[in-house]
Amino acid sequence: MIQGVCKKLGNIMHKITTLTGKNYGTAQIAPLQQAALKERCILIDRLDKPIGEATKEFCHEINAEGSVPLHRAFSVFLFNSKGELLLQRRSSNKVTFPNHYTNTCCSHPLAEIPSEMEEENAMGVRRAALRRLNYELGIPNDAIQPHELFYLTRIYYEAMSSTRWGEHEIDYVLFLQRDDITIDPNPDEVSEVRWMPRSEIENFVKSMIPLTPWFRLMYQYKLLNWWDNLHNLNKLQDLDNITTLSN
Repeated sequence: MIQGVCKKLGNIMHKITTLTGKNYGTAQIAPLQQAALKERCILIDRLDKPIGEATKEFCHEINAEGSVPLHRAFSVFLFNSKGELLLQRRSSNKVTFPNHYTNTCCSHPLAEIPSEMEEENAMGVRRAALRRLNYELGIPNDAIQPHELFYLTRIYYEAMSSTRWGEHEIDYVLFLQRDDITIDPNPDEVSEVRWMPRSEIENFVKSMIPLTPWFRLMYQYKLLNWWDNLHNLNKLQDLDNITTLSN
């Protein structure tokens, strides 16, 4: 009887300790980033079919198996008329890969926004991309229309950022080339932006500057080829396959 009571009390204390530790860890996250962890991402299978939804926190926290749930994401590559790519450096507040350089904008369509759940022509993902371009880079909501984002292909990857957080995504690759766009970065999301010429990207990548894994993997995969064919991307478009990228 006493052993049973002690065991029950021990289980209760374990749960309390676990929850307290988790809350303590979350409390160290910047307020806006902490609020964003409540957003609901779209859970998918390896064929990119929606199978449910879960909070951003759940979708990025490493589980007992050393992985994180697979969810849907996107990566935007914005070029100007000179063929320069807009890069951003993620702020120190970011939960995954803080202070890393990456492509123009990377995030997730959200399950709680019905229009971002639309599957046809990746319209939901495109709408989500416009929402995040506004939030991260201050690009006005009406500056770009969803159909202007060229849906190039999808890639699959998994990468751990720390002992607690990671990424596991099927990532929609979206391209856009425009000049008439105003940029006003959100400092909670972005610490720096720069227009990168094609002639300088190889030295940039070879430097010791930290890059997000998805950006580095896409660079190693086909980014330079895509970049060299900005005016002829239709011939490179692949909407049928999901390419697995890994180091």
